[in-house]
Parts: sequence; structure tokens; C-alpha cells
Amino acid sequence: MPHFFIKSDQISDNVAEISDRENYQHIARSLRARTGESLLLIDENKIQYESVISEITGSKIFAKIEKSYPSKRDLDFELYLAQSPLRSDAQSFITEKATELGVAGIYPVCTDNCALNKSAIEKKIPKWQRIMYESSKQCERAQIPQMYPIAKIEELIVSKNFDKIIVFCERIASKTIRESFREKPLRKGDKLLVVIGPEGGFSQREFDMFKSSGVEMLTLGDLILRAETAVTVGLGNIIYEYSNFNK
Repeated sequence: MPHFFIKSDQISDNVAEISDRENYQHIARSLRARTGESLLLIDENKIQYESVISEITGSKIFAKIEKSYPSKRDLDFELYLAQSPLRSDAQSFITEKATELGVAGIYPVCTDNCALNKSAIEKKIPKWQRIMYESSKQCERAQIPQMYPIAKIEELIVSKNFDKIIVFCERIASKTIRESFREKPLRKGDKLLVVIGPEGGFSQREFDMFKSSGVEMLTLGDLILRAETAVTVGLGNIIYEYSNFNK
């Protein structure tokens, strides 16, 4: 069922009025939707609406709400990714998969071995935000994640904005995700920052900074993974371990 983001003030008398150009074009032109077809809508309060198109005009779509309920398509902790952007399609892949895996936001970070320079990253941020938006629609996310401006790893670590920070770095990792969760379980509502470096890995300076800051350095196993693989495997394993520790 198609999934579209709307605002709660677009609903009146149990009918949603869709008049913004993007949603209208997608529904009426791209999908060629007709009256009687179903639409799945979700608002800024994470309320999901099952609706049926009742009328399509030259600029508006009216959909009758048949059922509404809080969306379950969200994690009950806040998962953030700080990641050194890769080139071209690899970064688009990471952005899409991280969105599907429930991240609340991604912080692009310029590491010592980053594949892109700062100006190149800044130009790409709108594109990556668009990917997050489209991916959120496709996987029925309750909320669109945020692609943040460029940040420094050092600033994120000392910001005290996160309840737990972990770095995946195979060469000198001291423990697994499971061991980390046993020592300090992640709880509902916690903010977790996951840091993943570039293809060339972190520099010695960055390793020293992680150690001095007391950041946990974790392993994903004995295999050496490409950065985009590490993102999907790392985030997926965190969600799995969180679910098991909080049953």
C-alpha cells in the first residue's frame, strides 16, 4: 500500500486533503491512482491513517480515513550513525539502508582518511536527505530521519548528547556488541551513537582519541568488512541484541 507523509492539519471531518505538489504528482500522475484505491498516510505525530481515495481534482486528492492508529514502524530507542562518507553509489546505499534500519539521524564526519573532502560532502547532503525521505516512504517509517551538517567525531563524543557511544574498528576492538550490552544494556528511550570509519579505516590519532575518551571499540567478527557492509551488519546486530536484552 503506498505510504505518504502528511500534516495533521490536512485532516478535517475524517477526510485528508492532499494538495502539496509532490504528493499529488506522485499519487495522481506517477501511480495513476483512482477513486476507491487505498492510501496509507502518516502525520508528524506518528499517527498512521488507512484511507480510501474519494475524489481527485486537477490539484487535490481527497481520501476518507477508515482507520487510524499509532505507527509501530520505529525503534523505541534513538539510533544515530556518525559515518565517514564514501564515494558515489556506496554512500547512497549506506543512507538508504541506515534509514530502513531505523536511524534517527546520520552525522557525516570528516575523518583523517575520509574519501571525500568537506566541500564535496556539503554538496551531497541535500541528495542524501532526499534518499532518506524516499526510503522512509518505501519502508513505512513513522518519521523521516535527519541528515545533519558535517560534524567532527571529537565534538560528538564530548557533546554528552548520547547515552552510549560505540565505534566499530576491527583491528583493535576489545569486545563484541553482546558483551557491551551485558555490561551496559541499552534501555528504552536511550540515545545511541554508532561510529563507523572510511574504507581506509581510522588513523592512529583517532584510535588514541577513542581510547582517551573511553569510547567502546567493538568488533563485528573476524572478517574484514567494507564500510557499507559494516554499517548494515553493525546496525542490524545492535537492533537484534537490543531486542533480546529487552524482552
